[in-house]
Amino acid sequence: MKIKVAYAITASYCTFDKVLQSIKELVEKNVEVIPILSFNTSKEDTRFIKAEDFKAKLFDLTGNKPLDTLQQVEPFGPKRLVDVVLIAPCTGNTMAKLVNSITDTPVLMVAKSHLRNNSPVVIAMSTNDGLSNSAKNIGKLLNTKNIYFVPFLQDDPKQKPNSLQADFSLLYQTIEKAIDQTQIQPILAN
Repeated sequence: MKIKVAYAITASYCTFDKVLQSIKELVEKNVEVIPILSFNTSKEDTRFIKAEDFKAKLFDLTGNKPLDTLQQVEPFGPKRLVDVVLIAPCTGNTMAKLVNSITDTPVLMVAKSHLRNNSPVVIAMSTNDGLSNSAKNIGKLLNTKNIYFVPFLQDDPKQKPNSLQADFSLLYQTIEKAIDQTQIQPILAN
């Protein structure tokens, strides 16, 4: 059975090279990837990449046009369009909104829409305050039904001691486990 993933991307722009590489790897494993962009990801040019260039690369890799409106993603839950929603990267801001049921971006809408069916949402975090202000939200999400985490680690303990980032090489394995309603272990990457 071919796995269908809504790959929801938030504005941790420094991880976009990892995002593109991980999408390539998922597609090579015969996963259908539907890109979903937060409002900022869809429109903001950064020192890392121009928004239109990023969207073009996503389309080239997946064959699917990136979705970037609430109206485009709302049907994912009612129509059960995917097996898993993957939020990668998931910023501290997005985790805080997810914890508090705030649904003001396409990424949060697709997650909410999918969770209503008791279906898995996988989080691949990338946040500079994971071991400080975002820690309480990470703790709440770790204890939330149908939320699964890609194993994570401190990405730069000396320069950014509170920063956490998912191990993007473990996305596929995490997705497989989440479909079986199991959290991949260990959750703290090496």
